[in-house]
Amino acid sequence: MTRILVTALVGAVLSGGIGYLLLPVLRALKVGQSIREVGPIWHNYKAGTPMMGGLMFIFASIIVLLCNIPFMEDYSVFFVLILSLCFGFVGFLDDFAKMKKKQNEGLTSIQKFLLQLAVSALFLYIMYRTGAMSTEMYIPFFHVSIPLHPIVYIFLSMFIMVGCDNAVNITDGVDGLSSSVTLPVMVFFTALAVKQGKYDLALLPASLIGGLVAYLFYNWHPAKVFMGDTGSLFLGGVVCALAFALDMPLILIFVGFVYICETVSVILQVGYFKLTHGKRLFKMAPIHHHFEKCGWKEEKIVIIFSAVSAIMCVIGWLGI
Repeated sequence: MTRILVTALVGAVLSGGIGYLLLPVLRALKVGQSIREVGPIWHNYKAGTPMMGGLMFIFASIIVLLCNIPFMEDYSVFFVLILSLCFGFVGFLDDFAKMKKKQNEGLTSIQKFLLQLAVSALFLYIMYRTGAMSTEMYIPFFHVSIPLHPIVYIFLSMFIMVGCDNAVNITDGVDGLSSSVTLPVMVFFTALAVKQGKYDLALLPASLIGGLVAYLFYNWHPAKVFMGDTGSLFLGGVVCALAFALDMPLILIFVGFVYICETVSVILQVGYFKLTHGKRLFKMAPIHHHFEKCGWKEEKIVIIFSAVSAIMCVIGWLGI
């Protein structure tokens, strides 16, 4: 337990230090965020803010885990890390494409989807073959596990993982929002890993608790840096990979409640727009922009959404 607490502290120090060194580099390279033309016009002043800030907590997590190798007994945490890094690399390609094109459109949706699907399939197959993951679907609150055929389990899980990863990405639309919402989720998974006796697996979410706290010093409104798709897709990878590594994928319904609401708001908005020939269900989607148009300040959105995330994590804990 002491090692987990130290890991969180070191993750914060490393992430903060890396951010201090990284920010001037990103500014010098002119790795600035472009603002979507269809996005909120009041966000235009954020154009040019450095992106790829997620590299600070990504590098910090890698360093922390590598330093823990001599003390580890279970190395399955590296499966989770590698999957997350692969998702983060997809995000990096997207950020790089945006930077090169000087616009807010990088990879196409199909390109992202296929890359994420391939990464998810490989992760799930390796986890299954190594015995690091079962193919029983645990039902929270009912405390029962339903056995599924491995092919069915992996096929369904691939789409759950890709959906979760993109949902975390969608949540990254207001200064400090994605990182703040994800903080209680990392606390949840750290506690769940400890409860299951998987102390080495708890090291990654623990390092991100510290890493995200440090990142918030740079990303709190007004943000000095954005995590970019590099950071948000990495975080999404960590969230969904931990759920599967701990054999509780359906717990994402609770701990990922805010992510789900953000994604559903987009789906409903697009569907309603098409069905009604141009009418809108929300003032703007994702839902955090709706609340912005209702007059909420970014800080208020972050605090309330984070509180909802924390409450849903507590509810999820009661169901395990």
